[in-house]
Amino acid sequence: MHPGSVKTRRIEGDLWEIPREGPMRVPGRVYSVGPPAPDDPALRQVANVACLPGILRFSLALPDIHFGYGFPIGGVAAVDAAEGAVSPGGVGYDINCGVRVVATGLAAAEVRPQAHAVAAQLSRDVPAGVGASRAIPRLDDRELDEVLREGARWAVRRGYRAGEDDAERCEEGGRLAGADPEAVSARARERGSDQLGTLGSGNHFLEVDEVAEVYDQAAAAAFGLSAGQLVLQIHSGSRGLGYQVCDEALAALATRMGRYGPDYAALPDPQLACAPIGSPEGRAYLGAMQAAANFAWANRQVMTGLAVRALLQALRLSEGELGARLVYDVCHNVAKLEEHEVEGRRRPVLVHRKGATRAFGPGDPRVPAPYRAAGQPVLIPGDMGR
Repeated sequence: MHPGSVKTRRIEGDLWEIPREGPMRVPGRVYSVGPPAPDDPALRQVANVACLPGILRFSLALPDIHFGYGFPIGGVAAVDAAEGAVSPGGVGYDINCGVRVVATGLAAAEVRPQAHAVAAQLSRDVPAGVGASRAIPRLDDRELDEVLREGARWAVRRGYRAGEDDAERCEEGGRLAGADPEAVSARARERGSDQLGTLGSGNHFLEVDEVAEVYDQAAAAAFGLSAGQLVLQIHSGSRGLGYQVCDEALAALATRMGRYGPDYAALPDPQLACAPIGSPEGRAYLGAMQAAANFAWANRQVMTGLAVRALLQALRLSEGELGARLVYDVCHNVAKLEEHEVEGRRRPVLVHRKGATRAFGPGDPRVPAPYRAAGQPVLIPGDMGR
């Protein structure tokens, strides 16, 4: 795919299409208020992703797309689960970076006079910053294996929680079943062994929020949220362990593309390095990626427990008085095997979501029972300026 401007045409409303041309297997679809800028390099990445072996229907881009590694950030692509390719660039370096919201029974106005004490206690109790470590003691190999297999449930069992049902209020129950700890390298394990329960840096955050406005009363009631309520929001991922998994997979695949056939060798961007899902390399990456995703869920779960304890201490409240409970946890950097309707029939697909969260609607059995009538909560963190 040659560099330069990308042509788009309006489909309807805020939906635009990049017509299929050259090696593109499907069109690109972009959601944008107004025509997308033709020279935006993220648009070229949308077109490049449309060349992936096994891609179905469209290469999708959300309204906030921006240039990333191989895939645009804010990009989505589903591939056939049997014949398609898995691309580490379609997940990104921070595997299962995600967001969770923890509600409390407190009004923000009541806590505002103690805001400094709350912020100070959170800063002391939840490690943050580049290389932050030791929220909990370094994990030995056996404990790390448990984390990589069990995800959020490992941390809940050890008392890091807001409520008893935290794991049930996570996407996938806070655990991907296909995780393979043996596929995670010694270097990745070393990097993760002392980073569980740490926030990291960049655009990650732990913040104390107020529910400023409610637009849908029925949905808010289902989620247990109301105007003026005090909530916590946590945005973090798989730390150095996930970064290492991605980095090693990209390095390994970059030299092997020609072995998978001409469709792989002809991909327009080397950053789209990928492997057939069923190949040894594809299975190894998926196993390691799912293990890293479980590490991220455990990481956010440990931080939830640390943050709840910090609130209890700063505000001198009992657990009952605080009334903390997890609303939901959803990831936005992942590749997941799911079943979806494609061209009129249900079929298994591998969905790459990079800087994009799933959004399952009302009645979907994959949504936790308390939310099923309203649909899945969708959590989108603000930018650094906010």
